[in-house]
Amino acid sequence: MGTSTRWCGPGGRSGTAAEWSRVSRRLSRWNGDGPQAERHLDEIFDDYLDVLHRTIREDQSAFGLVEATTEAGYRLADTMAALAEDNPGGLKEADDFLARFTQEVGGDGGTLTDAAIRRAARDTAERLLKRHNLVSSGDEAGDGGLAGDLLCLLYQWFFADVVSEFLRSVIAEKVKLVVPVLPVLDPGDHIADWAADNVLSLVPSPCEEAAGLVEEAESAESLIEDPVGSLPDVARRLVPGTVGKVLGLVVEDVVEPQDGAEEKPA
Repeated sequence: MGTSTRWCGPGGRSGTAAEWSRVSRRLSRWNGDGPQAERHLDEIFDDYLDVLHRTIREDQSAFGLVEATTEAGYRLADTMAALAEDNPGGLKEADDFLARFTQEVGGDGGTLTDAAIRRAARDTAERLLKRHNLVSSGDEAGDGGLAGDLLCLLYQWFFADVVSEFLRSVIAEKVKLVVPVLPVLDPGDHIADWAADNVLSLVPSPCEEAAGLVEEAESAESLIEDPVGSLPDVARRLVPGTVGKVLGLVVEDVVEPQDGAEEKPA
């Protein structure tokens, strides 16, 4: 299925498929110009996320999302390794960086899920450039690789953006059908703000994990020579668990085994 195929989103009359239809009906009744419109929209997005999680728990092959997100996560770790060593090109080469990052992390798959992941990669790259610009305008600018905190934000942003862009693709046609004249609050635009508040917290930070490894090394009187350089390796190890958390396979620290999503060698 090519990315240009029009998709009306998941739905059905029974089981989890019926839950997608139910949430879509909630969206169709949403009044974008009414009082507390934003709160009500957030609740609908919460509902969408819950249904997505239940769908993935029932069928890990649904939408190809687990496999595609896992593969993209490993590509992200490889890209993080390059960014840890070299400056991402700076603002003068912003367009080139956006294109390269989107291709390297987003891949070239032809499904609607792949297209959502590519949009997530571009969203993440744009966030990185904005933050990098702020850092570069201060005294901390340098010609080396990205600072560790930026690498960790990059990791967290990407997985939150994957969920945001996938759900955006689910609701896109629904919005066109039920809200032909967009209200002041556009659901498609607002979903990124919602994800920042509700999905980003699900993504573990490689920095926090690396800090724990440093503490363990100090306790064992060993040495981690390059904590920043080790972040991509930490990120790679975190990928399966991160995918599990953002897609609902981890419930109260119980991880459902991922079918066909074994880690690829670095």
